[in-house]
Amino acid sequence: MKILRLRLAGFGPYKDEQLVDFERFDSDGIFLISGKTGAGKSSILDAICFALYNQVPRFDGSELKLRSDHCEAGDPTFVELDFSVNQSRYRLRRSPAYERPKKNQVGVTTAAPTAVLQVLDDADGSYNGGWRGVAAKPGAVGHELDTILPLKVDQFLQVILLAQNRFQRFLLAKTEERRAVLRTLFNTGRFEQLEAALILRRKGLDEQLATSQRDLEQDQTAAAQLLRDEGPLAAPTAGWFAAAQHDLAGQLDAATIEQARTMAELTAATDRHQSLLQTEQRQLRRSAAASALAALDSRQDDIVRERSDLQNAARAARVWPQVRARHEAASALAAAESALAAAQAQRTGDRPAETAGAGAAGRSRSDVASPETLGQLQLVIDGLLGRLGALEDALADELALPELDNEIAELLIEQLEGTRALDAARAQADALPEQIEAITAEHSAAQLAAARQPDTMIALDRATLTLEAAQTVTRLSSVLLTAQQAELTASGDNADAAAHYESVLARRFSGFAAELAARLITGDACAVCGSTAHPQPALGHDDPVTTHDLNTARSTVTDRQGQLLVAQNAVQSVNLRLAEARALTSGRDAATVTAEHDAATAAHRLADRATATLPDLQARLAQLQSTMTRAATSVDQLRGQRDQASTAHAFKVSQREAIFGRLAAQRGEFDSVRGQATHLHDELTQARTLATALSVVDECGAAEDAAQSRLTAQLAEEAFTDEAAALAARLDQPEIERRTRALRVHDDGLAAARATLAQPDLADLPTEPVDVLPAAAAAAAASTARDAALTRQSSLVDRTGTLSAIVRRVGSLFAASAQLHEIQQQVSQLADVVHGDEPNTKRMRLENYVLAAQLEEIVAVANIRLRTMTSGRYTLEHDDSLAFGGARSGLGLAIRDEYTGRARPTHSLSGGETFLASLALALGLAEVVTGQAGGVTLDTLFVDEGFGSLDGETLETAMSTLDSLRAGGRTIGLISHVDSMKEQIPATLRIVVTDRGSSEIEGGDATG
Repeated sequence: MKILRLRLAGFGPYKDEQLVDFERFDSDGIFLISGKTGAGKSSILDAICFALYNQVPRFDGSELKLRSDHCEAGDPTFVELDFSVNQSRYRLRRSPAYERPKKNQVGVTTAAPTAVLQVLDDADGSYNGGWRGVAAKPGAVGHELDTILPLKVDQFLQVILLAQNRFQRFLLAKTEERRAVLRTLFNTGRFEQLEAALILRRKGLDEQLATSQRDLEQDQTAAAQLLRDEGPLAAPTAGWFAAAQHDLAGQLDAATIEQARTMAELTAATDRHQSLLQTEQRQLRRSAAASALAALDSRQDDIVRERSDLQNAARAARVWPQVRARHEAASALAAAESALAAAQAQRTGDRPAETAGAGAAGRSRSDVASPETLGQLQLVIDGLLGRLGALEDALADELALPELDNEIAELLIEQLEGTRALDAARAQADALPEQIEAITAEHSAAQLAAARQPDTMIALDRATLTLEAAQTVTRLSSVLLTAQQAELTASGDNADAAAHYESVLARRFSGFAAELAARLITGDACAVCGSTAHPQPALGHDDPVTTHDLNTARSTVTDRQGQLLVAQNAVQSVNLRLAEARALTSGRDAATVTAEHDAATAAHRLADRATATLPDLQARLAQLQSTMTRAATSVDQLRGQRDQASTAHAFKVSQREAIFGRLAAQRGEFDSVRGQATHLHDELTQARTLATALSVVDECGAAEDAAQSRLTAQLAEEAFTDEAAALAARLDQPEIERRTRALRVHDDGLAAARATLAQPDLADLPTEPVDVLPAAAAAAAASTARDAALTRQSSLVDRTGTLSAIVRRVGSLFAASAQLHEIQQQVSQLADVVHGDEPNTKRMRLENYVLAAQLEEIVAVANIRLRTMTSGRYTLEHDDSLAFGGARSGLGLAIRDEYTGRARPTHSLSGGETFLASLALALGLAEVVTGQAGGVTLDTLFVDEGFGSLDGETLETAMSTLDSLRAGGRTIGLISHVDSMKEQIPATLRIVVTDRGSSEIEGGDATG
């Protein structure tokens, strides 16, 4: 994992946007973040941690207040971090929640936190694919980061970002605090879960054993209740349950014998009681039949009279249909005579008298005869029908007259509307030529402007090239000044290098004599003059020039000449490009060229608009011409429709006048033909009603005479003197049925009583009634004894079955308890050891044991660096001895001082020693955690403060240790305000505080 780039704004002390490109420090390997106290050095690490984990180490346990107090209402607050994991490059942008003004500028509201995660596509390995979104909400980004990031936040703060005053905590922490840190870093919670599971398993087994014992005691109590044993109970054993089962089986055998004896006694008593009951029932039947026969014989006279009345009623029933028919015929005749009188009164115009119906019923048919005969009435009916037939055509014309009036009105409206439509169409057709002329002129102007579009395009391209050349002249003028300055500097550097080389060469030549003199030996010949005497040997300089110095100076001259050549080539290149650009501008300044470009742009836009409007103008012109053609056609059509409506209206008016003349001749004295037809229909109905009434009176009179003849004959046949005698003998049907049922009941009762007395089983019965009460009492007593014996036997059967089930269950419980007890002993011992209880002599829990092994590895790795940084004086030791009072231990740390040969507590170290030990321990912890994280490569490390407590020599040692971490391409960022570190580390990010109070980062981007 590597931190690549950081961009932030409105965060902590940084109001304006700041950019830090950490990749520019890759070649250095180590860089310094410096600045005044409170300037915002640690805020850079806060921003990195906030971007990755939405947390800030310095705000642990308190509210996150990350927005800069220097921000104004509209200033943004965000952190954008680029980082790489496993060859993939990610960009993460996150904003915290903060208060901002509401949209209506009244009051404030809380802006919701945001987060966006992107990945750089790398299809061809060049990272040129662009950024692709991965997640765009804080929750979704958190889930994605859980998968992407190889470290959790606590691991990150111990491995990559050693925040201010945090990495010393691990060295000085107490056992429980150190355990919490290690547990988080190495995710050893599973061992605590195993310990809890074992303890829970032990508790479960204890509860199972206790439950098994309680079940045995409950089964023993239940068995004692089945035995009806209320005494004290011994401990439940298999023998006790076997004895209880044997005792209850003996009780069941005795109860079975007793139940069989009582059953035999009950059967004998029941047989005796049933025999007496049957005798008593036969005696009662005999007495009841004799009483019923005597009562029926006493009603014999009444029965004879009833039979005679029923025979007379049967004869009267045969006469009754003729009586009813004569009455119905008389009633029909009276009704027909009343209808005839009403019809006569209606036809003559007189109302009938109120008593006409009653009087007519007492008169003969000759008294109510009509003054008109049926033949006369038929002639009247025929005449009326002829007159009505003659009025049918006139009625049809009269009915059609309203519809004809509606048609005339509709045709008149159609004629008026056609006239109006014709006038409107003529007006539209008259206005179209003027519109066509205006659009034609506009279309011609647009064609002329569009024809100039190619020329304006060429002019615009030429003006654009000229404008770009003018802008290039302005830019290259500044570049030329910079290049000339660089050339001047390179020329000076080259002259200085050449002068230095000449100086070194001169000193080298002058030093040859001193070198020869240095080789002279008294008594030996000089290699130059051959003399063996050396009175005044040449003296050399205090700082002689060596061949290496000469080569270095010569190399410097060569380098400076190369730099001068590069600078000269740069000036020449810029001059050439500047001359080309000035040639394109023809000596015009930027303002003139810009004005010409604006004019060309406006002309080209005008031509483009004209070209764009041509199709629309052509379409509008064609549409107007088409509309004019359709308008002329519409005028002709509307004129024809109006003339057709006028002709139809005149025809309908003429038709109505002819119909009205015919109707006036047909209606006579009535207001309408319909009125005259209605009057004729009323006369026809009256005539027909009167004719029908005459026919009905004749038919009803003949029917009455026939009914009277049939009644007289039927009375004589049934031997009745007159109609009154027949009516007196008549009975209604319900009464006949009632008397018939009564006679049938009497006959059936008489036959049943005689049959009962004749049965054989009633012949030899004793005269006196038998007594059944003693036998019933004996049977009841036997039944009670049988029920008691059966209840006891059934109870013992149920109790024996229940006890057998208990004995079987108890057997299984005894077998299971033995196996369960063995497992419980094993689990209990294992749980005690894992929990740190006896027989665990170190009182070290399983998780602490695992963490102690991890701590031993961390200490071993940390001591490699601590020995180097302290020149072998100090080493860390893992202390797993018992704590004071026998408390649990296993995660203690001590510092061994080789000067004394003894170990002592870590908090006894001085400030500088504490920093070195903490740094070594943190680096060791980082390496072990890295290995535990699956071999993740950690390419970035930040260390915040602590160097100020070191002396110069120790600081140099610590820096050498940190410098060794750069192997493999790792980049290390140090936060400090120690001046000596600024001299040792040339790559620097400097945090400065502006006059406004906010901070800015210098040296964060590639331009420095």
